Amino acid sequence: MKTIDALLAEGVEGKRVFVRADLNVPLADGTITDDGRIRAVLPTVKALADAGAKVVVASHLGRPKGAPDPAFSLLPAAERLGELLGAPVAFAQDTVGPAAHDAVDGLQPGQIAVIENLRFNAGETAKDDVERGAFADRLAALADVYVGDGFGAVHRKHASVFDLPARLPHYAGYLIATEVGVLKKLTDDVKRPYAVALGGAKVSDKLGVIDHLLERADRILIGGGMAYTFLKAQGHEVGISLLQEDQIPAVKEYLKRAEDKGVEFVLPVDVLVSPDFPDLKTKAPANPTTVAADAIPADQEGLDIGPETRKLYASKLSDAATVFWNGPMGVFEHPDYAEGTKAVAQALLDSPAFTVVGGGDSAAAVRTLGFDENAFGHISTGGGASLEYLEGKTLPGLAALEN
Repeated sequence: MKTIDALLAEGVEGKRVFVRADLNVPLADGTITDDGRIRAVLPTVKALADAGAKVVVASHLGRPKGAPDPAFSLLPAAERLGELLGAPVAFAQDTVGPAAHDAVDGLQPGQIAVIENLRFNAGETAKDDVERGAFADRLAALADVYVGDGFGAVHRKHASVFDLPARLPHYAGYLIATEVGVLKKLTDDVKRPYAVALGGAKVSDKLGVIDHLLERADRILIGGGMAYTFLKAQGHEVGISLLQEDQIPAVKEYLKRAEDKGVEFVLPVDVLVSPDFPDLKTKAPANPTTVAADAIPADQEGLDIGPETRKLYASKLSDAATVFWNGPMGVFEHPDYAEGTKAVAQALLDSPAFTVVGGGDSAAAVRTLGFDENAFGHISTGGGASLEYLEGKTLPGLAALEN
């Protein structure tokens, strides 16, 4: 795919450049709680503005129902973008209507506008190709050139991600180029030993990537809520822990395949349990109990990996040459259940390996728990996109940029 460097070499002064970013940031009462995705697109936006482009930034935020919803407005993201750039950023209160055209028409070379949430128009996410294409046509009227830089959305066949690039000269922004380069190191050019740490709530979210990694990884560590389905598959009591009964046959198959292929599958040896899920708003003391992973009481819920598992996982990551981590080890949002996730993050920092944090909750955890982002090899901005890439799937947004 052609990158933004090629576009800059061709010249962009005075051109309207549509940047499909990922400004899908978490909000609490209208306040951004993590601006990582906004900061990730800064190099692309700044390079275009410095080169004299009229930059039109677009993104989705949340899951509005195809109509305007003030709770999902991109205005806070636009304001934060301006703060980070140290420059005014215009904001249009619609996507393809009069406000958007006025904002774009009012841009001078080097200036930036953000249009309202793309998902306020049903055409953005429409399954119907004609409806989606009609919205892409209206977006194309706002620009002369397309730059894709919203990696967190490239696995979606949406109008601004898949259809719009076909209507304009198109290039990959710095973020997407970086993300793809990193993921190739996890698929095409892997340095071994290759260790993978997978967490998060549901096994079903990770089945595809586990299937793919069984052919590539040397060691797979399992934590988070998904660990209890693995423990149940081994015949252990898991109490009232998160469990996907319907996934037990698939988990048993993966454990058998791992054994046959010589892939080391590492499960928790102890866990932190409680009869009650912690209060994440007040963060009141939860007073968990540590028990062996094969001795979870019937009335208790596993909420984090235990101290012996933390040591075990750190040792299993210490000699790796490549590490991919996706998903927290426990309910990291509560301090009593954050130590497992902290331990994995610290193990990545202590390892000489090329380390990749696979976006989503893992990236949020790194920032929430106070780690230096720059100390990791790479922190992805797209959890779902990263996983689907590692599954070997064709990502619509990347395919569109490659055409």
